[in-house]
Amino acid sequence: MSLRNGPFPPVNALIASLPRRDRDYVTNICTVADLTFGESLCTPGDAIRHVYFPTAGYISMITPKGAAESLEVGMVGNEGAFGITLMFDVTTSPLQGLVQGAGEAMRMTGRQFNTARAASAAFRRALNRYLYVLTSQLAQTAACNRFHHLDARLARWLLLSQDRAHGDTFRMTHEFLAYMLGVRRAGVTEAAGRLQEAGLIRYARGELTIVDRRALEGVSCPCYAAQTATYERYVNKPRTPAAAVVGRKVFAR
Repeated sequence: MSLRNGPFPPVNALIASLPRRDRDYVTNICTVADLTFGESLCTPGDAIRHVYFPTAGYISMITPKGAAESLEVGMVGNEGAFGITLMFDVTTSPLQGLVQGAGEAMRMTGRQFNTARAASAAFRRALNRYLYVLTSQLAQTAACNRFHHLDARLARWLLLSQDRAHGDTFRMTHEFLAYMLGVRRAGVTEAAGRLQEAGLIRYARGELTIVDRRALEGVSCPCYAAQTATYERYVNKPRTPAAAVVGRKVFAR
């Protein structure tokens, strides 16, 4: 991971939703971190040293290995933040943070994060709303993994990934998909094959392309629409066009 100093344009939707004075204050605290695909930002039990606000990359939240294999329970892109359990004075991470999509993130230390929360009421409100959305996402994902068919779960996961990749094509392997969905590689290969045969996706050489998003939404379980609706209801959209600079889009529909 490499770092650069700010200031830089606010392309994280959570920060971009703040009033300008608060947004500038928070932004100027941050450095820019380059996130590498497959990089582990922390593992369960690690001290939370930094809070990340992705701008182009995205991060999977993975459960620790216990009686079963690890499983992805949530995903953070430029709609939110990773490491915000510091809000509860919890200084260790319960989950692994694994970079699923390479890109950039705003990054601040835990101490800077707590200072910014104390200094900006608007920042605290935005974090509280996002934490509610994140908690809802975790609960929805747990129910989805238990009750929904693999094809529908895979479609939901691909849609969430596409939203955060801000493009139709993103890096992916069947091994990684199986890891994210908590199933055997053979199972996810068969499910992906069915979606590809139906003309919804195209997969080749470790890259997956969404060919027909509308049809993929039709295959997805209701969890995708529910998660999107919760975000739109509780998290404000950015207040400034600067949130979409350099050709990037914030996570707001």
